[in-house]
Amino acid sequence: MARPKPHRRADYPHAREITTRWMDNDAYGHVNNVVYYSFFDTAVNGWLIERGALDIERSTVVGLVVETGCQYFAPLSYPQPVTAALRVAHVGRSSVRYEIALFAPDADIAAAQGHFIHVYVERATRRPVGHLPEPLRRALEPLCVVPQPQEESP
Repeated sequence: MARPKPHRRADYPHAREITTRWMDNDAYGHVNNVVYYSFFDTAVNGWLIERGALDIERSTVVGLVVETGCQYFAPLSYPQPVTAALRVAHVGRSSVRYEIALFAPDADIAAAQGHFIHVYVERATRRPVGHLPEPLRRALEPLCVVPQPQEESP
């Protein structure tokens, strides 16, 4: 399988800066790979919380991660801030594919890019919902993009 090309900032409709921490670096002097997934979580859940689509304590419908992936292109390290860019590539009946790219300061090319697929379930039963709640659908609309043919989705 061909290695995907790094995405550009312009490929994503939303971006947020995330502060790195001393503990994010590993023994090799760069942000450890597991921290990238934490950045992904922060980008997705921050968007949903800010738009009223997720209340982490009371929402009756919650998203569970069923698939993740990440490609790494360049190192990130503390103390530089990271920009997490977010888009939605697919909305299904009960699932959403979020795509996230991480950028170093002033970089236009992603240092890493990946995806989360959330299946939305009833919090009490953990069974998939019949359809995504309307507040969630509204929150996703500004993020929906159709990846260009030259792009390789992560």
